[in-house]
Parts: sequence; C-alpha cells; structure tokens
Amino acid sequence: MRKEGLRIRQGWLAVACLCLVAAAAFWWRGLADASFVAAALGVVAWFLNVRAQLRRNFADEEETEEESKQ
Repeated sequence: MRKEGLRIRQGWLAVACLCLVAAAAFWWRGLADASFVAAALGVVAWFLNVRAQLRRNFADEEETEEESKQ
C-alpha cells in the first residue's frame, strides 16, 4: 500500500508541475485565460497531492496506535 500511495503522490505532483509549465507557456503566448485555467488546475493537483500525503500519514499513525495497543 505504501508504494501505491507514493505513486499517487508523485502523479499529482507531476500533474501540478506540468500545469505550471503549461500556464507559463500560455502566458508567454499571450493567452491569459488559458494560463489562468492551467494554473488553477495545477493548484488543484497540488492540493490533491497534499491530501494524499495527509491521508497516508493519518493511516500510518492509526496503524502505529493499533500495534501499540496489542
């Protein structure tokens, strides 16, 4: 499960970076609206990255608590 979570985290981070690059390219070409949309999607992908990381950390903490109770 840890490797799967790592892939998801890296995937969302890669999407966020690609959106940032796309936003810069759109801005450079003078397409401000497209740049805004790409940047907004990048921010969403970054938040999904943070969400996946928090979920993984929370699951690890619960697993540690269960092991310590036994």
